[in-house]
Amino acid sequence: MKYNILTVDDEKNIREGLARALEMDGYKSYIAGTGDEALDIINREEIDLVISDLKMPGLPGEELLKRIVSQYPTVPVIILTGHGTVESAVKAMHDGAYDFLTKPPNLERLSLLVKKALSKRELYLQHRELEEELARRTKFPNIIGSSGQMKRIFELVAQVAPTRASVLITGESGVGKELVADAIHFNSPRKEKPYIKVHCAALSESLLESELFGHEKGAFTGALSRRRGRFELSQLGTIFLDEIGEINQNIQIKILRVIQEKQFERVGGEETIEVDTRIIAATNRDLKAEIEKGNFREDLFYRLNVVNIHVPPLREHKEDIPILIAGFINEIASDNNKQIDGIDPKARAILSRYPWPGNVRELRNSIESAVVLCKGGVITVDDLPTYIQADSDEDYIRVKAGTTLADAEKEILVFTLNQLGNNKSKTADVLGIGRKTLHRKLKEYGLEE
Repeated sequence: MKYNILTVDDEKNIREGLARALEMDGYKSYIAGTGDEALDIINREEIDLVISDLKMPGLPGEELLKRIVSQYPTVPVIILTGHGTVESAVKAMHDGAYDFLTKPPNLERLSLLVKKALSKRELYLQHRELEEELARRTKFPNIIGSSGQMKRIFELVAQVAPTRASVLITGESGVGKELVADAIHFNSPRKEKPYIKVHCAALSESLLESELFGHEKGAFTGALSRRRGRFELSQLGTIFLDEIGEINQNIQIKILRVIQEKQFERVGGEETIEVDTRIIAATNRDLKAEIEKGNFREDLFYRLNVVNIHVPPLREHKEDIPILIAGFINEIASDNNKQIDGIDPKARAILSRYPWPGNVRELRNSIESAVVLCKGGVITVDDLPTYIQADSDEDYIRVKAGTTLADAEKEILVFTLNQLGNNKSKTADVLGIGRKTLHRKLKEYGLEE
């Protein structure tokens, strides 16, 4: 990410000299000779840091600082001051300045201050975004996301949780279907009652039948005593049937009876058992396609699919990746007693571009690996799994010789937007331009939609 730094000084040699030094350090420089000119640039461009003189004609540095602190509180300001105005610089720090330098500025000291100020701002923005997200999802503490798709899931969970309706949660492996089921149960009137989970794909037909419905003593070889099944254990509570698309039709019929008649018999038993349990099911299969193939009962599908909640793959809501990263770092670092302050912008950009075929589960595992391997306080590219580092090198486009600069720029904009899930904020960061500049260019090329 290329940061934008604004240098404000009425002395041309100083502002231009500092701008050149900052550009040599890899930053994009903006310059202004007055406080009013500086405010105009700040309002127009996405500025990440301001370096400002105190004594200027027109709008003085003290007033410029107060306006930046008031209107753009996340933008750090480094004050430049003459030896005779150090007291004013100290006062400026009380008014919100990050630090100050005396003239003529020591470039090594300036470079260090700039890096520290930008790093602090980046970590602050990550922390604020995480806090905002946590405030939005107090009812659903294990689900992270602020995209439109995730907000819709929060709305559906809030609507369906207080009811008795059966819910079918669909989505690819690793998207977090179980977390959605958890949120439904723990926000329902049954939250104090049993919550039983059954991973249907992990058990054979005979074991699954016994697991769900229980068995009587002697029902089969090894049945040495009566055993209550999961449906019986979930009385007055909730049962979560994960990967229900994997069960055979014999068990499907029995589950259908439980839903319709609220009763069943244990394996090898004659006693009819009444049960009141709420059913939440999940699958990564297309059950309608399975119905057409004759693998899944249509009547059971409609009984389960009273409310459908589809959890999208991570590649379809990449704008949630930064907040997921921040949440996982906090959680995993705490679990491993490590002090991790954040993640390097380049590493975060690589994670944002990666397609995540394993979805949120794969992202969490990758962050866990990075936290464990991280030697400092900030996760870097070198801490990421090697296959993710290697994959990042494949994200490129080819521009044909003879292509105009305008067409090449348009291709880069479209490609980057697509890679980042149409997230304009992240696109601007990756391209090293301000968000206002990005919107202007999208408008110029007819790409606003």
